[in-house]
Amino acid sequence: MSRPFRRTKILATLGPATDAPGVLDAVLRAGVNVVRLNFSHGGPEQHAARAEAVRAAAAGLGREIGILADLGGPKIRIERFATGKIALKTGDAFVLDCRADAPLGDSGRVGVSYLGLPQDLRAGDTLLLDDGLIALEVERVAGCEVHTRVLTDGPLSDRKGLNRLGGGLSLGALTDKDRADIRHAAALGVDFIAVSFCRTAADIDEARALAREAGSSAQMVAKIERAEAIENLREIVDASDVVMVARGDLGVEIGDAELPGLQKKIIRESLERGRVVITATQMLQSMVDNPIPTRAEVLDVANSVIDGTDTVMLSAETAAGLHPEKAVQAMERICLGAERQFQMDTDFEAAPRNLQHVDQAIAMSAMFLAEHIQLRAIVAMTESGGTARHLSRFRSSVPIYGLSRHASARRRMAIMRDVYPVDFDSAGLAPRKAARAAVSHLFSLGLLAAGDRVVITSGDHMEQLGATNTLRLLRVGDEGEAEGLGQL
Repeated sequence: MSRPFRRTKILATLGPATDAPGVLDAVLRAGVNVVRLNFSHGGPEQHAARAEAVRAAAAGLGREIGILADLGGPKIRIERFATGKIALKTGDAFVLDCRADAPLGDSGRVGVSYLGLPQDLRAGDTLLLDDGLIALEVERVAGCEVHTRVLTDGPLSDRKGLNRLGGGLSLGALTDKDRADIRHAAALGVDFIAVSFCRTAADIDEARALAREAGSSAQMVAKIERAEAIENLREIVDASDVVMVARGDLGVEIGDAELPGLQKKIIRESLERGRVVITATQMLQSMVDNPIPTRAEVLDVANSVIDGTDTVMLSAETAAGLHPEKAVQAMERICLGAERQFQMDTDFEAAPRNLQHVDQAIAMSAMFLAEHIQLRAIVAMTESGGTARHLSRFRSSVPIYGLSRHASARRRMAIMRDVYPVDFDSAGLAPRKAARAAVSHLFSLGLLAAGDRVVITSGDHMEQLGATNTLRLLRVGDEGEAEGLGQL
């Protein structure tokens, strides 16, 4: 590889800033592994154009770039004001009008997108607007009106988000628009679908069923951003393929003071249960306007890396910021620095005891070898990317090359920590010949050198899903040929 091997992956949101000529290529070259299509904004045609542009740019760069479709979910928003913006003062009375035909808002009231809001509230509740910048105390509920008193000064403009402190709003995770967007995402061939505001495993199951019905094999991403999701965290993690720590709305609902500990808990729970995990929201927020991050942002990203997150996400920094390429470069620089400064040995005592699949046992054996003998790399020959995921759940001292003939599997591996996806077709080769051909291929790409020792995981039946059952220890010869050292 021409660039340092970065273990932590970067997810960047596309938007108006990346639509500008040359910017998408620049951010991909800067180190983006997966892109996010934010279905809260834009229409199907715009998302299709961006997905097509990503596929073309990735092909031109010879890179595997995954695409994540992020569903808007039941985000509660206030409606619009007649003047576009008002100013609220502490102590002001303010009414939330929950009628479908509510008029344009003014300094005393505004409509709300969730018409069932009055049924979920009682006197004394605290409502937070615009990511917590404005706080309202509920004084009484009268029919379709929620009467509140302003607790904090501030400007309030159209379509800002609304949360209840502590959660407890009863609307479901998938809206009718989300169900239509899942069909659009399937048609685009996205690799991941993110379910916003999920509360239970059933929300993930429903989204997965809709995606499969639409012909999509996309992996499901559970966005943890509701207080209720914390209560059901284990079952949500088990139902998902990927977990996202969505710190924006989660921080509003549970309070800022609880967020750092919960972030660590979600990352730990996801890794322990074999799931990929993303840390998201305001990671380099100052770079929306500035060319360099703050020291606090550097520490935030670095701590996420040290905690073991697979992927760190950029939102407005790349979608609408002034310096999208510099934001990606800064993210890569911080990740590499954190990885250099903090290396953790694999804790086999904490590894799962009751393994359910043979490929999990093979992955653990490969990691044990990597810890105890000098290896250059671990090579996972995989159909779906599953073995690479099992391998990446351990802290590896060496890179993991995920070799697959399926582009979809390679793009799914692009989000996994420590994993570098490589195009390789083993069809028609016996397992031993396939392993030797894989070594030669990696040698030709400059990823292995003469004298390197590698562990290769594969299956007796090379073209079957979940068939990994063999581990080989090989040495690279002078001409890139593989010399056998042992087999399990």
